[in-house]
Amino acid sequence: MHIDRGLHGGRRVVSERNGARVVTYGRHGGYVQRAYVTRGGRSYYSRTYYDHGHYRSVVYRSYSYGGRPYYGYYPGYYYHPAFYGWAYNPWATPVAWGIGVGGWGWGGSPWYGYYGGYFAPYPVYPSAAFWLTDYLISSSLQAAYEARQEANAEEAQASAGGNGDGGGGDAAPAANNSGPVALTPEVKQAIAEEVKAQLAAEKAEAAQPTSSGGGQQAAGGGDQVPAALDPARRTFVVSSNLTVVADGDECSLTPGDVITRLTDTPDEDQNVNVSVSASKKTDCAAGKQVAVAVDDLQEMHNHFQEQLDNGMKTLASKQGTGGLPKAPDTGTTQGEVAPPPPDTSASKTLDEQQKQADQTESEVEKEAAGGGGQ
Repeated sequence: MHIDRGLHGGRRVVSERNGARVVTYGRHGGYVQRAYVTRGGRSYYSRTYYDHGHYRSVVYRSYSYGGRPYYGYYPGYYYHPAFYGWAYNPWATPVAWGIGVGGWGWGGSPWYGYYGGYFAPYPVYPSAAFWLTDYLISSSLQAAYEARQEANAEEAQASAGGNGDGGGGDAAPAANNSGPVALTPEVKQAIAEEVKAQLAAEKAEAAQPTSSGGGQQAAGGGDQVPAALDPARRTFVVSSNLTVVADGDECSLTPGDVITRLTDTPDEDQNVNVSVSASKKTDCAAGKQVAVAVDDLQEMHNHFQEQLDNGMKTLASKQGTGGLPKAPDTGTTQGEVAPPPPDTSASKTLDEQQKQADQTESEVEKEAAGGGGQ
C-alpha cells in the first residue's frame, strides 16, 4: 500500500489487492482495475470508477516498457471520420459561447469564482478544438475545487473531534476574469495543439481500432513507449494531486495545473523532468522544474483522452444548437473491446482500502509518537 498526503490535504492510496489495482482519492472516490479480456495477444483491463454513489466503467490496455507495466486508455467507440474532421478544422464563422445558460452554464458556479484569477474561457471559438480545450480545463478545475472542498471538510471534521460538523472550506470569491490570468493564451494554445493532435490520432485509429491502446511500438522489440513519453507530446494537464520537489522544497500540483515534459528518457526511479507552465497560487510556481513519475504522467495522458472523449460526446449532443455549427456526421463505430458493466463491488473494495489506510496511518503515528522504528 502506498499512501500520499497532499500538501493542501486529501489522500491518495494505491495498492494491489488479489490481482486488482485499487486507487482511492479522498474519502468518496477512486477506481478498481481488474483483468478483463485478451484479444489478438493484447491484454485489456476493466477500470470501474466510483464517486459519491456513481459508477462508470472504461477499458485500458496493458503494455510493457523497460520491464514495467503501463496502462493506456482504450476508447469504447470511435466517431466516424467526418466528425473528427469537423472538430479539427476551423469553422466557417467563430462561435461565441457564453458562461451563462445556453452556453457553459458556469456563471454562478463556486469553482469558476474561486479560479477566476487562473482561468478565463475563450471569448469566441474558431473551431471545436478550442471549445474542447476549455471543456478539458474547466472539468479539471471543477475536480480540483471539489477535492479541495472535501479535504477542507475532512480537516474541519477532524479538528472538531469527528463530530460530523464537516464545516471548513475556502469561500469562493466572485468571478473576475476581466484581467490577466495565470493560464496564459500561450499555454492554452499549447493545450489546444494537444487536443488537435489527439483528434488527428483518434481519426486515424477509427480506421483501425484494433491498433490503438495508448502506446507506441518501440523499434526492435516487444516494448511499447508510453504515450506520456512520445516526443511529439509535451504538454500535460495535471489530473490529480501530486506532491513534488522544486529547488529542495516540497510543493504541490493539482488538477488544472499545466506542465511541460523536458526529458524523454526516465531516470533509474522512472521519473522525467518537467517544467511548470501554469499553476494556481498555492501550487508549484510557474517556471519551476520538478521530477514526475512516468506512471503519473501516463495517467494525465489517459485522463486527457477520456475527458476529450467526454467533450466530443457533449459536442455531438449540442452541435447545431446555441450557435454551434451542425456537424456532418456524429455516428459511431464500436472499438474492438467494449467496456463491461461497472463492477458494483468497487465501492466495498474502496471502502475497505480506506479503512486499511486509516489503520496504517494510525499505527505509524503511534510508532512515531513512541519513538519507534529502531
